[in-house]
Amino acid sequence: MTSGADAERGVHVAGAAPAAPAVKTLLLGMGNPILGDDAVGIRVAQLLNRRLGPVRGLEVREECCTGGLELLEVVEGFDRLIVLDSIKTEGGRPGHWYRFDGEALRETMHLNNVHDANFATAMELGRQMGGHLPAAADIHIFAVEISENLTFSDSLSPPVEAAVPEIVDEMYEEIVALLGVRPATEATVPPLCDTCR
Repeated sequence: MTSGADAERGVHVAGAAPAAPAVKTLLLGMGNPILGDDAVGIRVAQLLNRRLGPVRGLEVREECCTGGLELLEVVEGFDRLIVLDSIKTEGGRPGHWYRFDGEALRETMHLNNVHDANFATAMELGRQMGGHLPAAADIHIFAVEISENLTFSDSLSPPVEAAVPEIVDEMYEEIVALLGVRPATEATVPPLCDTCR
């Protein structure tokens, strides 16, 4: 019989029924690495990638600063999309994060987020053109509230930087549930940084 761990790795044990094909999933870290807090999606994607390890059907692209129609090339061929990004809302608390799906994207077009301005439109156009793109219900956006994203800097602002470990812990739990894999035990989870023990 195939164990859960084997199924996660795509291992097939002789005599066992083959595991159902994995949902082809892209985890995408969005942002610009030199615009301060705008890079939080990239940072979180890097840390989650290390923590998740290999997962059958999952591809991780830690850094993507493409938007609009150009994003279609990145997403083409995937059945599910997990986007990690920054967001700036009026009165939002930096370091707080939100989760919504592609269906809700149309309602968030007024938010001041440089990446989702054309996202919903581009995805819909790509689908109408026959592209193999995730359905709106299979697009999951995890967006971190930021202080600002208009100043050139390769560092996150202090409140966002301080929130990153907790953000990663919380998003990790939701993403492993979404992927249908078991969370790593505490003993197997790599530290968030080389000096964190």
